[in-house]
Amino acid sequence: MRHRPLLVACTLCAALFGLAGGPSAQDVAAGTGAHLRALDRLSGQLTDLDVPVGATVTYADRLNISVVECRFPADNPTGDAFAYLLIQAPGVAAPLFEGWMIASSPALNALDHSRYDVWVLRCNRA
Repeated sequence: MRHRPLLVACTLCAALFGLAGGPSAQDVAAGTGAHLRALDRLSGQLTDLDVPVGATVTYADRLNISVVECRFPADNPTGDAFAYLLIQAPGVAAPLFEGWMIASSPALNALDHSRYDVWVLRCNRA
């Protein structure tokens, strides 16, 4: 499983930048931010977060969530979003998660945390 992040990164890059060729290749547009959903597994509380690209929000005083980039199909703005997220615990240098999340496949590359889940719903366009 050591090569899983590399495989995920290569697959996402191919999809995002049209390197896959054929019918699966599509033009993508950049969003101004990402609409995320967070779940506290202990309380069952869901929280929606709108995070602009380049910004960081704090969720539950335990996660700092940064959106580095958000992309979506240019011909279908409500379609599948891809967001590059950086999720850190306050005061801890190593990230809990860093990479691309896909709205339609949140389990493909997910935050591995015992209490919280975070996933992408869509990109914001304005």
